[in-house]
Amino acid sequence: LFRSALDNARRIIEWERSLGIYHELTIQQWALEWRPLIIAANYFYGSLHFVVTIFAGVFLFRRFSDDYPFYRNTLAVATAAALIGFTLYPLTPPRLLGDALGSGYDYVDTLLRDPAIWSFNSGGMQKISNQFAAMPSVHICWATWCALVLAPRCRRRWTRVLAIAYPVTTLVVVVITANHYFLDAVGGWAILGVGWIVARHITRAGRTRTPAPETS
Repeated sequence: LFRSALDNARRIIEWERSLGIYHELTIQQWALEWRPLIIAANYFYGSLHFVVTIFAGVFLFRRFSDDYPFYRNTLAVATAAALIGFTLYPLTPPRLLGDALGSGYDYVDTLLRDPAIWSFNSGGMQKISNQFAAMPSVHICWATWCALVLAPRCRRRWTRVLAIAYPVTTLVVVVITANHYFLDAVGGWAILGVGWIVARHITRAGRTRTPAPETS
């Protein structure tokens, strides 16, 4: 598994270089100069991923119950697709490349250096977490789902701006914490698209029904 994950990481980096988007190391090295930013990113990465997603789901269920089944199914299908992706395409995240590939891949595991609520190296997380579940990025998938749920339904402009900014901020966070490559984010958007399409076909609740013709 480790060898496959490492080989896939090399391929991802090669693809990003060919596309001119391999800048993750440069971005993290810049961010590491601002320790408060890294600490904030660690807490963001470890907590808001779940908190905001739960909030968005509860908000939708309570305030827009007709829309809830479709978005629930979208998230469920996308998450299931992510689990399949983790199994079929193990990928070493940037934070583990320094130990595996040596110089030239001097990423820092920010959660190890400045632990937040949890870290991958804590006793419990080390046993249950999949260290090679980088592609696709569930963080990006869920954050974009939250924006799709919240932004069109927020009444105030500043709350809409926050909703739209959330997945953008998440992308910055997963890069500067060295948990994902940019192509992982693309994978996250891809599985969200799959979830959206499948949910369109399987969701019946909440759809407007054509009135039955009146009988004479």
